[in-house]
Parts: sequence; structure tokens; C-alpha cells
Amino acid sequence: MRTALTLAACLVIQGAQAVQQTRPPVIRSRVDLVTTNVTVRDQLGQFVSTLGKDDFEVFEDGVRQELVMFLLTHGGRVFNEIGPPPAAAQEGLLLPPARPPGDRSGRVFLIFIDDAHIDFRNTARVRDLLKKISTELVHDGDLFGIVSTGTSSIEIDMTYDRKRLAEAIAKVAGTGQAPSEIIATPDGSQGPPEVRHRAHVAFSTAYDILQKLERVHDRRKAFIYISEGYDFDPYARSRSKAAADRFAQVPDTNPFSKSGNEFAAADLAAELAELTRQANRANATIYTIDPRGLPGGPDIDQTGLDSSDWQDHLRETVSSLRVIAELTGGFAAVGTNDYLKALKRIDNDTSDYYLVGYYSSNPDLLKKRRTIEIRVKPTPKRRAAAFQLSYTTSYTLKPPK
Repeated sequence: MRTALTLAACLVIQGAQAVQQTRPPVIRSRVDLVTTNVTVRDQLGQFVSTLGKDDFEVFEDGVRQELVMFLLTHGGRVFNEIGPPPAAAQEGLLLPPARPPGDRSGRVFLIFIDDAHIDFRNTARVRDLLKKISTELVHDGDLFGIVSTGTSSIEIDMTYDRKRLAEAIAKVAGTGQAPSEIIATPDGSQGPPEVRHRAHVAFSTAYDILQKLERVHDRRKAFIYISEGYDFDPYARSRSKAAADRFAQVPDTNPFSKSGNEFAAADLAAELAELTRQANRANATIYTIDPRGLPGGPDIDQTGLDSSDWQDHLRETVSSLRVIAELTGGFAAVGTNDYLKALKRIDNDTSDYYLVGYYSSNPDLLKKRRTIEIRVKPTPKRRAAAFQLSYTTSYTLKPPK
């Protein structure tokens, strides 16, 4: 399954590269093209669409950078486009037919369905969410692909055809572990083994896709992440009680097992942190959506589940979704049944923005974290303080393989 998911990620992004054949990314020795989206609003919160390339100043670690890429997207249409010099066409890619240059979208959507972390009983909610995505978010001319992590086996290459969403709707089914399954399964040396495995598969699959998305420079990239979130040590009290009952042991905590659980949690947390760093390197914004909606309480058929454990689990999973989104400039649609409002907000975020790009002039490869500052130049008729800028304020160099 892991190989198939990696192949799916490759095919999804290869399709995205088709729409930028006329201007693929330039690869320079030890210098990467850094791109970031900038949203400029006035004091009334309205998007400012009258700025040009020369109106912006971009600094990395306090050093001014030369802009080699600039475009304005307003209302989903691309204006004032300036890109880096073209490179030679890549060979060996399975590319779908490209649309004419004047009829291409400024947006790329990757719909990531983590069905391994979605309860089967929420399958109908996910299908309803995908229908809303088809009608309210993905418009004519938008490029999108869909990948799932579990047994739904959804692998839809990048396409303009919104009818392909119907395939995902028909195939998707939640396969998340029920609380009773987690509690009844004995822990391994590093905590619940299946919990750890599923989280690793989800993070590594998303990471592979984001690495491919890094090659796409001249598009607004939105990563729609549908999941019920992550808890690396779920239902701890209920699991300890179940373990004591199974082995008839008076102590309910093994210090060696606890150490292993803490290591497992730290390991997975490190994967999650690197996932968000890779999203920022790819200039992709992650929007997380929790299909559980407004939670009411644990299901009555979940025996052996401590009520406080359920509350802790809910809080932990929601927190993980917030972290994934907010560290990449997105937001988390959690604790709500109003998916339409969230989709309209994503639509607005991805329809009005500036995209700026530069080749970093910082030669110090040992400085892994780079800070970005973007300013609007003041003029006699315009005060820079009158604008509110939203953009990614830092990025991190790729870790060694």
C-alpha cells in the first residue's frame, strides 16, 4: 500500500506540472526559488488589487531580495504575471493535455482524504463535504487531484474535470479505529502499534505530495486535509485499565512502556512538525476539515471507554488539526457543521492574492531557518501602515536525506 500511495502522489503532481510547461521551475546550484503568497488588505478589510511588482520590498533575514516572480490573482483571474526564465522541458513525465495559456487557473487544489483517521459512521459526512467542495470550491478552470491514505484507494491525477470528484464520492469510506479497538489491542514497546503506523502513513504520504508540489511555483496551492485528527497516546487511562484486567497485574503503569510511549509521541510529533515545514517550503497552504462536525459525546456502544479519556482524545485530535493548518497560514474547520462557510472562506483566500518569488541570496547553508519580511513601499499619497499584509513569515531548508 505504501508504494501505491507514493506512486499516486507522484502521478498527482506530474499532472500539475502539465499546466506550467511553458515556464517550469528553474533549478540552480544550491539556490532554490522561494515563493510566498501575500494578501494585502486595507483598513476596511478589502483586498487591495492595485499594487505592482515595484510596490513590494522583500527581505530575508534582513537582506533585501530581488524579485524574479510576481503575479496578481484577483477574483480567480491572473494579472501582471512575471515569471523566472524558462528551463528545458523535462522528459519522462506522464503529462495530460495542457490548457491554452490564456485559459489556465491560478489555483491548484490537492484534496487529501485521510480515511484511515475517519470513523466509518462519518462516511456520509465526508461524501456530503466532497459534494460541497465540487459545487462551492472547485470552479471551472481549477486544477485538482485527490488522494486517500487508506482502503478507499482514491488516486485521481490532476485534472480540470470536476466530474472526477464523483469517483471519490462513490469510493470514499472511513476506516478509522473505533475506541474499543484501540483499547482492546495490547500496546507495543512504543505504544499502540496501529495508531503509530496509521499516523506515520498519513504524514509521510502528505509529505511526499508536498515535496512534489514544491516544483509548482506559479500557482496558488491549497491542500484540503480531511481528517479527524491525531492523538499519539489515545485513551491512556482506559488502555491501562484494560491491560491490568488482561494480565491481572496490580500496577497499571510500566515505566519502560511509558518511556516507549513518550518516545513514540515525540517521534510522530517531529513528523508532524516537518510536514508543516515542507508545506511552507512548497508555499502550500493547508486547510484542515474535521468531518465529525459538532461532537456530542462518545457512542453508547463503546464499552470500556472512560468519559474523561474521550474528552482528552477529542481535545488532542482537534488541537493537531489546528496546528497543521495554522503553521502553514491556513485555518482549521473544526467543531462546526457549517462546512459551506469554511469552503467559502477557502475560496476567498485562494482567489485574491499576490505571489512573489526570489532566489535567496543567503549563502549560509548552515542557517536552516530563514525569516521573511514583506513591505509595501510608501508613497506621497499612500501610507504603508494603511495596509494589512498576510504571508508566511519564515521557511526552513530541507533536512538532509
